[in-house]
Amino acid sequence: MIKGACHCGTVSFVLDEQPEWLTECNCSICRRIGAIWAHSAIANITIEAPPESTNAYIQGDKSLAIHTCKTCGCATHWESLGGDDNAHMAVNCRMIEPSILSDLKIRPFDGADTWTYLD
Repeated sequence: MIKGACHCGTVSFVLDEQPEWLTECNCSICRRIGAIWAHSAIANITIEAPPESTNAYIQGDKSLAIHTCKTCGCATHWESLGGDDNAHMAVNCRMIEPSILSDLKIRPFDGADTWTYLD
């Protein structure tokens, strides 16, 4: 189990599994946020936050919403909006103490052009 939280602590999350790797995407939003993502099925992630405590930013093909804390502005997670059985979510590992994930590989992902991992 991995726990993380935004700077002010209003939005926190629990990831119930250890990811195999972390993803650093270069798409237009991820490179601006500076996020490193741990992806999982929605069932494996619990977001703990008061109602209406995040802003959801939906862009492009409108397939996912990136959530930021309304208080401190940290990007905490994204969730897929498809509503299908394969729905996924990712948590921003920049919200986790670095020592917890220090042994995990960070894989570069080309979300800007080819939609493939670059390693």
